[in-house]
Amino acid sequence: MIPLPLARIAEITSGALTGMADPRAVVRGPVVIDSRAVEPGSLFVAIKGARVDGHDYAAQAIRAGAVAVLATRPVEGPAVIVPDAAAALAELATAQAAALPKVTVIGVTGSAGKTSTKDLLARLTARVGPTIAPVGSFNNELGHPLTVLRADLDTRFMVLELAARNIGHIKDLTRIAPPEIGVVLNVGTAHLGVFGGKEAIAKAKGELVEALPRTGVAVLNADDPLVRAMASRTDARVTFFGRGESASIRAEGVTVDARGRASFTLRTPSGSAPVSLQLFGEHAVENALAAAAAGYELGLPVATIAAELSQATPLSRWRMEVTDRADGVTVVNDAYNANPDSMRAAFAAFEVLGRGRRRFAVIAALRELGEEGPALNAELGRLAGGSGLAGLIVAGPDAGPVLEGASAAAAEAQAAAQAALDAQAAAHAAAGVPQAPIPHQDAPQGWHGPSPDQGPPQPGWQAPPAGGPVPGQPPVGGPPMGAAPFGGVPAGPPAGGPHLGGPVAGAPPGGGAAYPAQAMRIVHVPDAEAAAAELAGWLRPGDAVLVKGPRAMGLERTAELVLGGAAQ
Repeated sequence: MIPLPLARIAEITSGALTGMADPRAVVRGPVVIDSRAVEPGSLFVAIKGARVDGHDYAAQAIRAGAVAVLATRPVEGPAVIVPDAAAALAELATAQAAALPKVTVIGVTGSAGKTSTKDLLARLTARVGPTIAPVGSFNNELGHPLTVLRADLDTRFMVLELAARNIGHIKDLTRIAPPEIGVVLNVGTAHLGVFGGKEAIAKAKGELVEALPRTGVAVLNADDPLVRAMASRTDARVTFFGRGESASIRAEGVTVDARGRASFTLRTPSGSAPVSLQLFGEHAVENALAAAAAGYELGLPVATIAAELSQATPLSRWRMEVTDRADGVTVVNDAYNANPDSMRAAFAAFEVLGRGRRRFAVIAALRELGEEGPALNAELGRLAGGSGLAGLIVAGPDAGPVLEGASAAAAEAQAAAQAALDAQAAAHAAAGVPQAPIPHQDAPQGWHGPSPDQGPPQPGWQAPPAGGPVPGQPPVGGPPMGAAPFGGVPAGPPAGGPHLGGPVAGAPPGGGAAYPAQAMRIVHVPDAEAAAAELAGWLRPGDAVLVKGPRAMGLERTAELVLGGAAQ
């Protein structure tokens, strides 16, 4: 930050110095809200949260080297007392941003992909000059000003991520550091229950382009109608990115490799260049295009943009992190957060990455979806249940709609696979192909249970077959009747006995009877640790696991435990 004496900080925030604070003492940064991050010369901002009150850590912060505490009540040590610490933090950041005339501020918003796009764009701007960008997802009323306060007189670019939990939030953030370039990625269903509809979400996201000056640039997704319509809400020049011909910055010839990484030709008005992303999932193409469009508007050559995008690796944690264990098990940790759109993108990427392997997923019910929550969670269940998984673990509360949807979709997939097998068997019989004996189904080939000596799987809840529920089981997702609230002992092995992934299909080598299609194993567990424990009994070398859920469930812990218990 730009060094400031305490007297100037008190003036900016309309605060009062207490605790024998020296008005000439200079804060050189960083400004922090976590006492563990204090360094000599810091300003510690005491935020009172739902569970932790920063004022309780004021003395600790002073001992660690903080010059003073920005607080709402007197504390042990020098302090600037203000009515509202969060508001004072924003005022301080606003004053600092105004003192940086050489800085170009770029704002990024959208329902999904903000952090990945911010990371890519910050990499591009760093080719031009010193860049400040949020660590992870510092994108709200606290993280945003804290990021701005990291800038100093050498900073050339600030790439800021702007989140909205309601109408007016983005507008407030743009007042802190007025953007000259605004990037809008998409309008999805994140926080649908808070906003009440996608049109309201579009209204909130569009506050970014409304804040742009006439000399600025709005970078909009041409493939999203609600984003494209934002062109009428700004006086700034508009440039479109996307995959269609109407986008001036677009991707052509998109292909995806076996690890789910996309390659394409980046087409711009002044030429084209090949891009091969190191990021996982085809949805990364849109994020890369958004960053490319903003970089192009800054004057970066197309070849430079393409080269930087091709070299970029994931920076922010728990977003499509792909790790291979020593035994060949691949763990996809996309557990930072989730909404219906990001769930679809993650499952699409996982289908490619896990092709030809037994695939498992750990998910949780989505939140903040309002009245549409049950229907959207049932849709999530159907997505998971119909995606050819060998097994599905649903963690945490409010899982009923997810389990119901997964159960129904898995039953349909099982029935379709069995019908195909029956047709194959009939064709073999008509052709006189000898029929091999059907394997014993209490212990299907290829299934490794929780332990070698456990014996065949025990009865329990599984996806019901087409045409009705399993006798003795509830008609929709949930534990067996009379079982404990979470799971009990699931029925059967994950699908993928002799063959890998999805319902077992096909005949033994050399013809003969087809193996019967098996149901996907579906289990409900209470938390992330229980999910990891369940997976430990399922996985064998070469499998693949997707971990994806809302932030509140903390499912990144599941991935960490599966990878050996160490933080990634």
